[in-house]
Amino acid sequence: MKKWILAVLTLSLVALLAACGNNNGGTNASTDNAASGDADKPAETATLKVGASPVPHAEILEHIKPELAKEGVNLEIVQFADYILPNTQLAEKSLDANFFQTQSYLDVQNEKNGTDLVSVASVHIEPFAGYSKKIKSIDELADGATVAIPNDPTNTARALLLLQKQGLVKLKEGADITSTEQDITENSKNLKFLPMEAAAIPRQLDEVDLAMINANYALEADLSPGEDALFKEDSDVPYANLLVTRQDNKDSDAVKKLIAALNSADTKKFIEEQYKGEIIPAF
Repeated sequence: MKKWILAVLTLSLVALLAACGNNNGGTNASTDNAASGDADKPAETATLKVGASPVPHAEILEHIKPELAKEGVNLEIVQFADYILPNTQLAEKSLDANFFQTQSYLDVQNEKNGTDLVSVASVHIEPFAGYSKKIKSIDELADGATVAIPNDPTNTARALLLLQKQGLVKLKEGADITSTEQDITENSKNLKFLPMEAAAIPRQLDEVDLAMINANYALEADLSPGEDALFKEDSDVPYANLLVTRQDNKDSDAVKKLIAALNSADTKKFIEEQYKGEIIPAF
């Protein structure tokens, strides 16, 4: 009887040990599978909150978002309809970067607001242009015509410089990106300038004789700088649109990955194919 009981206990112990062995093996396999499944994923994910104009900036960021996710960067895109808040929120650290402006605009805003935001990458060029629904060429522009121009300092100057290139006005010698209406020395057609928020100008196209519009706002309004504009800037203008950060995060790994994605061959191809020359890669 004792031998029988001992045999039963021995068998039970062997079964229990086998079961434990199977459980341990299953756990290890699961762990190994999990490790194998995570092998292609970044160990940590960093979130970058980037402010951008809807077109083309946010569209370009959306294009690179999946690739950045593979690199461990969660790209959060915040769209803005104006040129003021993206810099304000970046300086206040509500954003990690922004993508909408040129160097000349950034310089003016830094000086005006006492900020120290920095450009970390040039991405593309948006030709600034003149549009009209009332005339087909600038030769038809009447005396006393009304011209809508952006009211922010940099784009005001950009509009005036382009108008000077068309022979419509003449600015004082040495005129540059800081020029204002006060720098006009000749206005043979007695043009009347209507300064307004850059984003609002496309909506006034029916009301004015000529509208000077940034390419991003033109594209949002279904206007083509190449097909609809009476005249536009050359592609070699020094007005590349920039990725901008703060001094404290410009060298972070996540920002470096964002720069690499924006300046990649894939992004260049996307810009060329998506915008068909209306937006020009600057790298």
